[in-house]
Amino acid sequence: MIIRFAKENELERVNELRKQVNDLHVAGKPDVFKPGFGPELRDFINVIWNDPTENIVVADDEGFICGFAVINHITKPESPFMKERDFLDIDEFCVDEEHRRKGVATAMIEFIKDFAKENGFRRIELNMWEFNQGALAFYEAAGFETFRRYMEMFL
Repeated sequence: MIIRFAKENELERVNELRKQVNDLHVAGKPDVFKPGFGPELRDFINVIWNDPTENIVVADDEGFICGFAVINHITKPESPFMKERDFLDIDEFCVDEEHRRKGVATAMIEFIKDFAKENGFRRIELNMWEFNQGALAFYEAAGFETFRRYMEMFL
């Protein structure tokens, strides 16, 4: 398996994986996520592809794209209450259902860590939905720590 940056002709396969993520989110939080994977969501991959601050990482298993991540360089300016922040954000992350628990996600995280170090980032952030306990367990095992939490109250 090779972890590398995506090629444009692989975006359709990346979208198939993005649909898996969307379906998981719809099932886990139907009050927030829209069902289906229509043209607007499908075409958003082109916005990501054309954004110079974003990159798409893929896991290539002998020509089959079995995982992907969207990484995004984020700079937040200083404010009256916060220091300036410059970090790499993992915006989307997925391993194909049939390829999980085979080291794909770990290899992708290592690639992203190496990329971050090579480009002078000192921090990688990501956010995830609380219902996705499998992802939480993986991210914690990979070394991520919770530093902020969103909470909700239904009325």
